[in-house]
Amino acid sequence: MKHTIKELEDIASQIRRDIVRMVHGCQSGHPGASLGCADFFTALYFEVLNHKTDFTMEGKGEDLFFLSNGHISPVWYSTLAHAGYFEKSELATFRKLDSRLQGHPTTHEHLPGIRIASGSLGQGLSVAIGAALAKKLNSDNAHVFALLGDGELQEGQNWEAAMFAPFNKVDHLIASVDYNGQQIDGPTSKVLALDDLQAKFEAFGWHVINTDGNDMQAIVEGLHYAKTLTGKGKPILNLMSTQMGAGVDYMVGSHKWHGTAPNDEQLASALAQLPETLGDY
Repeated sequence: MKHTIKELEDIASQIRRDIVRMVHGCQSGHPGASLGCADFFTALYFEVLNHKTDFTMEGKGEDLFFLSNGHISPVWYSTLAHAGYFEKSELATFRKLDSRLQGHPTTHEHLPGIRIASGSLGQGLSVAIGAALAKKLNSDNAHVFALLGDGELQEGQNWEAAMFAPFNKVDHLIASVDYNGQQIDGPTSKVLALDDLQAKFEAFGWHVINTDGNDMQAIVEGLHYAKTLTGKGKPILNLMSTQMGAGVDYMVGSHKWHGTAPNDEQLASALAQLPETLGDY
C-alpha cells in the first residue's frame, strides 16, 4: 500500500475543501457529486492507478482513467493537482476566463491528465471501451478505468456499450458507477428509475462488484479486487454507493446541490467540517 487509510482520508478531506472553495470562488459548478466521489478519486489516484504525471495522451503502459460525468470536474482537478500533474495554485482559476480548468474537462487547453472532453453525458463508457481495445491491439495489458454517473445511465448509448464490451471480451476495463440516487431534477427513482443495475449489467455479461464509495478502506479494497478480476474474459462494473454532498452535512443526499454554489456562510460551515490537511491553494 502506498498510503495508509488515514493518509488517504486526509487527502480526501483536502480535496473536499478544494471543491467547495473552487465552486464558491466562481459561484458556479457542481459540488454535490464531486464531494461524493472524493474518496473514489483519492483511492484511485493515490493507491490503485498505475499512472505517470509526465503526461502523454497515449499513456502506453499506464492505466488510463476517463470521467464520463464531466460536470464533477472540481474533484478531478483537485485530485490531479495534489497528485502532481499541475500546481495547486491553478485551482483558483476554476471556471474563470482563460483558465485551463473549465467547468467540464476539455482537451484543447492541454491540461495534463485530461484525455477527452466530457460532460455531454453517456459517452464515457464508449470511449473507455475504445481505449481498452486499443491497448489490446498494442499488447498493452494496463487497465482502463471509467466513472459514470447513475443518472447518465438513462442515456441509451451506455447500453449499446454495455452490450458491446462483454461480447468483445474487453476484460481490462473497470467501470464504476457513482450510485448516489440523485440527479439534477431529483431522485433517479422519480426521474427515470434505474431499477436493478446489478442484474442488468450481469445480464449483459459483466462481472459486477459492490462497494461503499464513501468508506476509504472499502473503496481501496474494492478497486484492488476489481483489478484481480481482469483478464478473464469479462469487463468489470463497480457499483459504488455514495452520498451526494458527502462530508458537508447540509448537502448530504440532496439533489439541490447537484449544481449549486455555496454562499459565504455556507462555505464557512463546509470548511469547518473539512479539516485542512495538505494546505489550501
